[in-house]
Amino acid sequence: MRISANLGLLYTELPLPARIHAAARDGFDAVECHFPYAHDPSEIRGALEATGLPMLALNTRPGDLELGEFGLAALPGRSGEARDAVAQAVSYGAAIGAGAVHVMAGRSHAGAGSEEAFRDTLAHACDLAAPHGMSILIEPINTRDVPGYHLTSLEQAAGTIAALGRDNLKIMFDCYHLQILQGDLTRRFADHLPLIGHVQIAAVPDRGEPDGGELCYARLLRAFREAGYRGAIGAEYRPRGGDTRAGLGWVAPLRAALDGP
Repeated sequence: MRISANLGLLYTELPLPARIHAAARDGFDAVECHFPYAHDPSEIRGALEATGLPMLALNTRPGDLELGEFGLAALPGRSGEARDAVAQAVSYGAAIGAGAVHVMAGRSHAGAGSEEAFRDTLAHACDLAAPHGMSILIEPINTRDVPGYHLTSLEQAAGTIAALGRDNLKIMFDCYHLQILQGDLTRRFADHLPLIGHVQIAAVPDRGEPDGGELCYARLLRAFREAGYRGAIGAEYRPRGGDTRAGLGWVAPLRAALDGP
């Protein structure tokens, strides 16, 4: 399995192009990011080409973070902004060769019309992404960290995908969020494997390096592999000591466990 550095949380002391170079230096196989839009796409593409790392995914812009917004797609009355955010992400992703766009649902608080708004935005996103060979990802996010988030279970995500019937709409299986939300990750993963487009890891409950906490990723990811998953693993965690490179001692043991028989 390839291991991808999530540059939204790793190497944050550096500008994004330099984060790509740092991830390559430290042996990551790929990168992904949150919101790259402050940089001209040519800067990011240049860093990707120089390092040979693929950009697996980026997020739609979240709205106004200072107001507590965490996405726009499932917010009734905000469809114009949501579609603009999708168009920006798909255009930017295509310019840098990204494989997927994560469409952030937002804090709908399960309000009336929120799922309808979400599905409308996602259908539009899938249509825009398909000509570029890109996937659209949706991610259940735990409501302890993000109260009121619209998408809060794997089954809800599967229902949304079934309702839309789009081949390029997939689930971001974030082990940190789903362990907090639901648990039973091995069985839930196997049951939903055809719908899973990407996997992310972090320790639970502190979201630090994935060699701590209540999940044993060596066993869990081997189970994912045995179930048939062949995609990448995104390292989306917050370094406990603040220094990404100093905390990378987890990488080699995890690779060894996954590469074993």
